[in-house]
Amino acid sequence: MSDHIPFEIQSEIMKKLPVKSLLRFRSISKSCKSLIESSDFITHYSSQQQHLLVSYKDLVNNEQQHLSIVDDDSFPTQRVSVTLPPLVDDIHVNVIKIGSSHGLLCFFAKAQAVIWNPSIRKAVTVVMPPGITYATVQGFGFCRGTTDPKIVKIDNRNWWRDPASPVSTNPWKVEVFTLSTKSWRSPYSSILPRSNSIYIHGNQVDIDGCLYWLGNDSVTGAGTCCHSIVSFDMTSEEFGEVNLPESVTPCVWLTLYKLKESVAVIEEGLKGDQVVYHVWMMEDGVLKSFKKLLTISNHLLDVFIVDVRGFRRTGEPLVELEPYLGAVRGLAAYEPYSKSIRNVGIIGRKSSYYVCSYMETLLLL
Repeated sequence: MSDHIPFEIQSEIMKKLPVKSLLRFRSISKSCKSLIESSDFITHYSSQQQHLLVSYKDLVNNEQQHLSIVDDDSFPTQRVSVTLPPLVDDIHVNVIKIGSSHGLLCFFAKAQAVIWNPSIRKAVTVVMPPGITYATVQGFGFCRGTTDPKIVKIDNRNWWRDPASPVSTNPWKVEVFTLSTKSWRSPYSSILPRSNSIYIHGNQVDIDGCLYWLGNDSVTGAGTCCHSIVSFDMTSEEFGEVNLPESVTPCVWLTLYKLKESVAVIEEGLKGDQVVYHVWMMEDGVLKSFKKLLTISNHLLDVFIVDVRGFRRTGEPLVELEPYLGAVRGLAAYEPYSKSIRNVGIIGRKSSYYVCSYMETLLLL
């Protein structure tokens, strides 16, 4: 940059540049390299460029493919193929769980977790402590105000418990990993929310330093009934519980997603003989109430929506389509106001889609 521009102003300008440009600028001068690689610059770098990582199985070789799509006004034209870190590249993406926070993705598979920055292609491997494989839930996020990633591992010892059996006195085993210390430990808080009857499951959502999962009650309801959302504050390491809206049917298929920096609950239901998807969003406040944003219906569509896979930055749902009979599925963006769909141009095998969003970051540099 020009010597006539004060270095402080240069620094503020560079914080707005894409990651690829910053990585190239490190070779311009020692001062640029020192600035870009400094902990202060990395912490305060905030790119506005959001991407969608789309994983799916192709129709030809039945192999898992990964695309990064720029999520702006050009969507979905700017896309590139992505190679996952070697430790997770050969694993079916739908049998591992993925957490996303602050531009980093965390893959949980078998006895390892891999924290990956797709913007700079750098990964860190974490050995997971032993646990109950089929009843283990993981989470990934950050403390508020820090750039220190944390992994949370929870063994549900009440998984599929017979309601007639005695309640366990030690239902959950919770462990926390902090990247800065590279070690596992117990959480700061030992208080668990109704853990003698609740077990948590499903995909995680990270919102402003707090993790969320769906919670099932093995005492008051059947094993498939979702009664609440369990939260975990990554700073205080305290658990909490958020009640679902009373109008949400508990014994239906529910999933969690991140939508505009909030928690979205997808409720699958029926309207007449048609499958519909109700989208609820959690509002801020003490009670953490929910409001229904929209209902996704197949009415007047030439294709059949079989699932919701995520959301764009604009709030548009990304849906899986069944345009033909058989195993062929497409991905499309659903426009809530016109109730129309726009094809993303990705055709894959059914139930193989996974979509998550991430921002460009320099963390792990």
